[in-house]
Amino acid sequence: MASEKNRGVLRLATAPRTIHPKPALRARSEGQMPVDSEEEEYYKRIEVYAQQIRQTSDIGEIIAILDKALGQTHALHSDNEVINARRQVIFAEQRIEQLKAELELVNKLVREDQLTGSLNRRGLNDAVTREAARAERYGTPLCIVLIDTDNFKKINDTHGHQLGDIVLVHLVAIIKETIRAHDLIGRYGGDEFIVLLPDSRLEEATAVMNRLKRGLTDRPISWGNQQLLVTFSAGVAMRLPGETESALINRADQALYEAKRVGKDRVIVAS
Repeated sequence: MASEKNRGVLRLATAPRTIHPKPALRARSEGQMPVDSEEEEYYKRIEVYAQQIRQTSDIGEIIAILDKALGQTHALHSDNEVINARRQVIFAEQRIEQLKAELELVNKLVREDQLTGSLNRRGLNDAVTREAARAERYGTPLCIVLIDTDNFKKINDTHGHQLGDIVLVHLVAIIKETIRAHDLIGRYGGDEFIVLLPDSRLEEATAVMNRLKRGLTDRPISWGNQQLLVTFSAGVAMRLPGETESALINRADQALYEAKRVGKDRVIVAS
């Protein structure tokens, strides 16, 4: 995408501020006072973390490095020999916490679909890769469901894109209520979504989709004087040993195509 955010360029809410050492610490660094070995080790480690941050553009790695630096500042609190540096340490700790929070927010935004709150394509790709690797490593089942909203183009053409957006938000909200906490939902494109169901077999995945159908039936969308019932077609596939993510998604897509071909509003299991 063209935005700076998706190119990995970070713009934090607040600019970093320079931390000036206290006179006592400055005197130590200039050789006028003996340098406590533990304090010196602390600053050496912080410099190592700073170098590591400069050498990576991965937000997750940066957050992990900040966690380590924060652990070092916590440890420094308990050292009576550096009590004169406590205020500086507290300030550094607050800045690290603030920076970490800002990075976590950026990390979330670049992986979240802004309309529905589901994973976007980037976040979804990461999740599929991670869960497929986990399933391969531990020999656990993994099902994916490719969902397509029925008659979505007709809804947009008849009622406008505002209702179309409401339909997608409504669908994702019901999906999130239906799946487990460690299951994942991501927007695959347009009105298509992928639901990742780790540690689930085909019968469990189809049961989840049947619960989703009932949930949508019980909660139609009120639009003016109308009640709009949202339905979907879905293809379900369970990952085979050694199967690539693209092959798994392709089998789910073929099952989805069959579900739409034979009449929509149904769930088809991939062969």
